[in-house]
Amino acid sequence: MVPEMLRELASHGLLHGQHPDAVMARVRVADSMSDAIAGVTYVQESGPEKRDVKAEIFSEIEKHADDHAVLASSTSIILPSLFTGHLARKSQCVVAHPLNPPHLIPAVEVVPAPWTSPDILERARAIQTEIGQSPIVMKKEIDGFLMNRLQGALLEECFRLLEGGYASAEDIDAGLKDGLAMRWSFIGPFETADLNAPGGIRDYIERYNGGYLKVYEKAQHRADWLGPALQEVERSRRTALPLEKIQDRQNWRDRQLMLLAAHKAATKS
Repeated sequence: MVPEMLRELASHGLLHGQHPDAVMARVRVADSMSDAIAGVTYVQESGPEKRDVKAEIFSEIEKHADDHAVLASSTSIILPSLFTGHLARKSQCVVAHPLNPPHLIPAVEVVPAPWTSPDILERARAIQTEIGQSPIVMKKEIDGFLMNRLQGALLEECFRLLEGGYASAEDIDAGLKDGLAMRWSFIGPFETADLNAPGGIRDYIERYNGGYLKVYEKAQHRADWLGPALQEVERSRRTALPLEKIQDRQNWRDRQLMLLAAHKAATKS
């Protein structure tokens, strides 16, 4: 699988000028934890999303890692303080959460624990930048980090609109993929607002704050993600895509992301 993916990435100019064989030659399977991480400058843990399991893995990593290595976790939601506090060298630990699929989406959340060394945080950022990722460095930890908090807020409103009978699941998806996401693939919400009013973001907020307050007042109840709305979303999705075809659609998604990544790389400013 990896060689084929490398060749496809290369065909879109996404290997930074490297040949797929040269990249593949750097990949090896280690026989043990000590063999895998002894002498390295950066460790990326990607074990199960369970606090106790990650705590155990990091205990083992600490036994073999260099005293100055960045010890990073791929966790998408577990606070780093919850599985690194018992370590003697906990100052070396940080979360570096990549988005899925990580070889096509450059954003990586870099999240410190309260005891993470500023040097480790900076080196984690620098390494991610050097390998072509786009690190998002948080100033402190919070449940959900940044990406899942934004994604969760958006999903909550999607479920609320569906639950209230305001729009179908299909049209809610269309509103994102054919609307907001078209802009968000190149500029974020703050820059979008800045460009959507003659006087910039302050002008935008002064114009539309009142309208958003009315929206916010009607968004104070939690949608039931496990209730009838989920049944409706699942019905919609399985009508559009049978379960046995999910892998095919994932492959299609990845190809579209490659095209988008290549376009963004070619037009980056």
